[in-house]
Amino acid sequence: MSDKITEVEQHGIAPIPPEEQTSRPRDLFRMAFGGANTFATIILGTLPIAYGLSFRDAALATALGVVVGGLVLAPMALFGPRTRTNNAVSSGAHFGVVGRCVGSFLSLLTAITFFAISVWVSGDAVAGAAQRLFGFDGGAVLRAVAYGVIAIATLVVCIYGYRFMLLVNRVAVVLGTAIMLLGVLAYGGSFDPGYAGTGTYALGTFWPTFTLAALTALANPISFGAFLGDWARYIPSSFSKRSLLAAPFLAQVATLLPFGFGIATATLVADPADYITGLTAVSPLWYAIPLIVVALIGGLSTGTTSLYGTGLDFSSIFPRLSRVQATLLIGTLSVAFIFIGNFALDMVSSINAFATLIVLCTSPWMVIMMIGFVQRRGFYDVADLQVFNEGRKGGRYWFARGVNWRAMAAWIPATTLGLLCANTPMIAGPLRDIAGGVDVSLLVTLVTAAVAYPVLVKLFPEPPEVFASTPASSAVLQVEEWAAEV
Repeated sequence: MSDKITEVEQHGIAPIPPEEQTSRPRDLFRMAFGGANTFATIILGTLPIAYGLSFRDAALATALGVVVGGLVLAPMALFGPRTRTNNAVSSGAHFGVVGRCVGSFLSLLTAITFFAISVWVSGDAVAGAAQRLFGFDGGAVLRAVAYGVIAIATLVVCIYGYRFMLLVNRVAVVLGTAIMLLGVLAYGGSFDPGYAGTGTYALGTFWPTFTLAALTALANPISFGAFLGDWARYIPSSFSKRSLLAAPFLAQVATLLPFGFGIATATLVADPADYITGLTAVSPLWYAIPLIVVALIGGLSTGTTSLYGTGLDFSSIFPRLSRVQATLLIGTLSVAFIFIGNFALDMVSSINAFATLIVLCTSPWMVIMMIGFVQRRGFYDVADLQVFNEGRKGGRYWFARGVNWRAMAAWIPATTLGLLCANTPMIAGPLRDIAGGVDVSLLVTLVTAAVAYPVLVKLFPEPPEVFASTPASSAVLQVEEWAAEV
């Protein structure tokens, strides 16, 4: 398929033709790992140190968050090969073909956040390394130029589509890994594994701060939940569940490399809250160029994996927009957020708030989809999932005016309770002290969704046609335009 790398991808969210499902689980690993083997993940790795934790505790909290997040994420790779579309559209089987807009909202929230992180930190790293190399302080102008170049390059890759993204991520996996390992030589002589932390915890005491650090790390794998289907849809359903589950999980375990790089180097800088400036100041001169390479390649990798899926899905909600047009629109809005957030607001605090929202809104959505997958025994009607996108109504997944109220009645309380229990610097709910200040928001939101959805389905069974043993209702599918109903 190398001859298609430089061709603009024509596929939107319509099912991928079986003959074009030529990817493998290892390609899914490359996309997921490449999208996280970047400065964006390094920055997330520095936050536990900025919260005041020691190196050991920061490493433990991060490992816990990554492993738990990887386990929650892995099943989201099962949908794409069966539905041949992205996860937001696939969620229509459980939330209804109109209710699946919840997934589109989550995709948009995640894309803007991680696209902003990738461009922001990569641009700052380029500007800082340039100053270290040439002694030139370009200030806000140089940073703005760096943001613009990386953002435009990311948009170009997204417009070309999946095959080009796969090439970028193959490069990012190898090059990013090699340069981070090279950091052992650059910083090994200064690093102290016994670093004891600042002694001042972000949330006052140890366990609430430790939990905050674990949730920060967990946000990274959870952020891929809405996007795995963007790439998994190119994998044939003939591959085993084991290989599909292993690919995203192992990709997240591999991100312990950039997380570890961030944790270790954050102990060396004067102010972990101003990590990029501090890192370039303590870096050997010979390591400045590799830092620029990691920043550029990593910015492309993270930015494209985030932005591509949202452009893809946004075009399905507004059919008048092609995938390319939707990508350009979302990309432009994201760039505006980057400039406003960096030059007018507190970017770090904004990202922390968005990361919390991603975890608490996306994780119950993922749980409901996973339970639904088991209940349906992996059966999906590919044609009926496309009803909303094609301006029709009816089909297996129409439920009540296109919404499955059972799933919504589980997701909304789960998300709400999670936010009420959150205890972070930016988002602190009224129930934040329910466990002595320890943030139990993730546990609450997961348990609520995992209990509420099966109970609701038991009490109010879903229509029999959503199961494989029932004849398809597509024969009575109404073909009126969506506007006709209004």
